[in-house]
Amino acid sequence: MASAKEDDRVGAATPLHSGEPGGFDGPASTSAKGAASGQQSHSWLTRKLPFLRTRRGKIITVIVILLIIGGGLAGLAALPKGNNNGGSSSGPNGQAGGVITDDAYFYGQSPDVSPSPNMTGSGTRKDSHAKALALVGKMTLDEKLSLTAGAPSRTGCSGFIPAIRRLNFTGMCLSDAGNGLRNTDFVSSWPSGLHVGASWNKKLARDRGLGMGGEFRTKGVNVLLGPVVGPAGRVVLGGRNWEGFSVDPYLAGSLVAETVSAIQGAGVITSTKHFIANEQETNRMPINDVQSLSSNIDDRTMHELYLWPFQDAVRAGTGNIMCSYQRINNSYGCANSKTLNGLLKTELGFQGFVVSDWGAQHAGVATALAGMDMTMPGEGHWGSQLSTAVSNGSVPETRIDDMVARIIASWYQMGQDQEAFPSPGVGMPQDLTKPHKIVDARNSTFRQTLLDGAIEGHVLVKNINRSLPLKKPKLLSLFGYSAKNPDLNNPGGFISPWTFGVSSFNYTEFQDSFIFNSASTPSSRENQSPIAINGTIYSGGGSGATSQSLTISPFDAIVQQAYEEGTALFWDFVSPEPDVNPMSDACLVFGNAFATEGLDRPSLRDDYTDGLIKHVAERCNNTIVVLHNAGVRLVDQFIEHDNVTAVIFAHLPGEMSGKALVELLYGRENFSGKLPYTVARNESDYGDLLGPDFGTGEGGRFEKFPQSNFSEGVWVDYRRFDERGIEPRYEFGFGISFTSFGYSSLVVEKSGNGSFGEFPTGNIVEGGQEDLWDVLVTVRAEVENTGGVDGKEVVQVYVGFPSSSSGGSEANAESQKAPVRQLRGFEKPFVKAGETAGVEFELTRRDLSVWDVESQAWRLDRGKYVVGVGSSSRKLPLSGEFTI
Repeated sequence: MASAKEDDRVGAATPLHSGEPGGFDGPASTSAKGAASGQQSHSWLTRKLPFLRTRRGKIITVIVILLIIGGGLAGLAALPKGNNNGGSSSGPNGQAGGVITDDAYFYGQSPDVSPSPNMTGSGTRKDSHAKALALVGKMTLDEKLSLTAGAPSRTGCSGFIPAIRRLNFTGMCLSDAGNGLRNTDFVSSWPSGLHVGASWNKKLARDRGLGMGGEFRTKGVNVLLGPVVGPAGRVVLGGRNWEGFSVDPYLAGSLVAETVSAIQGAGVITSTKHFIANEQETNRMPINDVQSLSSNIDDRTMHELYLWPFQDAVRAGTGNIMCSYQRINNSYGCANSKTLNGLLKTELGFQGFVVSDWGAQHAGVATALAGMDMTMPGEGHWGSQLSTAVSNGSVPETRIDDMVARIIASWYQMGQDQEAFPSPGVGMPQDLTKPHKIVDARNSTFRQTLLDGAIEGHVLVKNINRSLPLKKPKLLSLFGYSAKNPDLNNPGGFISPWTFGVSSFNYTEFQDSFIFNSASTPSSRENQSPIAINGTIYSGGGSGATSQSLTISPFDAIVQQAYEEGTALFWDFVSPEPDVNPMSDACLVFGNAFATEGLDRPSLRDDYTDGLIKHVAERCNNTIVVLHNAGVRLVDQFIEHDNVTAVIFAHLPGEMSGKALVELLYGRENFSGKLPYTVARNESDYGDLLGPDFGTGEGGRFEKFPQSNFSEGVWVDYRRFDERGIEPRYEFGFGISFTSFGYSSLVVEKSGNGSFGEFPTGNIVEGGQEDLWDVLVTVRAEVENTGGVDGKEVVQVYVGFPSSSSGGSEANAESQKAPVRQLRGFEKPFVKAGETAGVEFELTRRDLSVWDVESQAWRLDRGKYVVGVGSSSRKLPLSGEFTI
């Protein structure tokens, strides 16, 4: 990632833009200054909440309600074409010196793709589309417009679309988020996205989605504001990485597809987010006269990394996509016709509707023409202004018709028009501290899913001297702030630590960053805390947090286990240098690495926790470390200490955290989680991708329009480590268990019926050209449990492309070279001790293709492909090949 200081050029050849400053134009828009700052009127809030009439209250209203609660192809060839391996190849570098104060400077970086494509009703959407068109035909213009913008309600929904009673449209409740229903009671705290990613279990992702979707439905939520595949995890310290599944697009795409299918199978629309390249919290939103950060990204990288999991979500039928806060090649994500009209609605054939992130709309006409269909949480730059734009011809009424048809068709598609679907927001009280009707959405059928999901996302990375499993210890000593529940777990009104899942964190620090956007400069991050020192964590913080009303901490579960076995317990959860009983059979040290929306993490390690671990290890020869980590956490300060016998990345397990941990510690369950990211030995191993870009450029040239150049191209995480020959501490896909596995009997077989033409020829369906999913190669192998304990193994398939080598032309080597290996399949069989299981993987045309920037299509490389099968990205005992 070349910083602006290293390279003033903010984009590669012909980057993306809608053609106006911030996508602003037309009579329906406000002034450019207003659009940039996101200023909007919300007098209905001050009427409902008088305290918000104060200056501080207004700030909270505008920023929290607008910008936080809730969760950006005719011109295809104009996307930047290089992979930016060595920095941006071109961009706005022709103006000499000085601070840029007008975004006209960036005009032309994103091509205009218009008009916005109409929904076609293809595939399974045929009937719902026809019903939607019929209903839209009965609506007045005002009724149509009422469906395109949020409105106040007497519910606790994050966003609300009003009903049209005369047409039997009941309205819509939209609520956070992708890890469970936030800010309400009688729901579950599910394992977070990162935890699901660490499980590598497609069935668990599906079961979790079905259970979660059922809770949203019971509460009267029409649109679940999730799942998350953006951020993808490009920035290692990204504050919201924990909401998504993995930095790898294939793993994330596989799990998001299962999640979308399951949630919508329960009758709830998914809002897959944040579209697209929304990779850091720093400068994600405009503040004062500084615009949001611009993610400057080339065409190949866009397709092979960032668009890939969204493509899987669209193919799974997601009814909604949420456009993001930041700019993409200097055009705001919700006014970017290239990404919305071009990539999403044309190339991927998306049939659903696009909603803004809360407060992410910065223009009126431009966002309508660019492909956004609904603005939240209020009418923003639409409402009466959009009506005027239709009247004067700035926006054709056919565009409004398509917006509404897309919204209504998704409503029909999920059966939300049926009487069996609850009234919108029926179980979402506006104020939990006041008397309200109890709507218990929990379903006992999914208690095992909650537990299994919590168990399988734990990753064991070290276990020596048979430290684990524990066997009826006489004395255990427990240390560390992350063992017990926080002292506060109570709603506490309109805005509280509980509301945003930060009861264990420093709430003042959270407010400063999340509400007042204070963490936007390098100096502002210096004093940020990397840990939640007030207790254990079940999820990260912000709009993606879960409602924690029944949680089992590690301490709770260990006390119960100790009672049953007669084990003596000592504990100190306060002291950084506690006394340690030398007679302890084992010492457990609990720490965490917290992350939240609104700020990027300050570091990958912390001296307090590392010091505590080393202090205990010096006094206890069987020290077991448990880290609840909301992202990558380095361990080299203590990992090689002889007395540190076991280390567990416990991630974010949800409400069953403690119970799951005890099942693993005592061997009633076997570890089976694998890392969905790479753990380095040192921060420097991640290079420029370690932390967020501030992007002000040399001499502060871009201080009002900060830039982030994705100049690393496709080389992120394990792809970067492989390409540069960097030895990680723990590679992507790594994780050990209480048993061992062997691999054999590899078979790689090309399909006899497959078409191996260079480019796909199929029609566009939801997800893109239909023959991208033709199976071209089948891989089979056997995995044997060679140990003495039953367990699950994640069998992983990686493919090296012909262009992975340095052969071919110099242009191919530089701009089209593929990573050494890329994940292209995984399965997780349960194998009893001494037994063998067969696994099979189907590799599709898309799996074996690279994005061709000249042809604007997925291209099958010609030459030899290498297939590796094993337990991680660097442990691949089976190797085969085939040629196309």
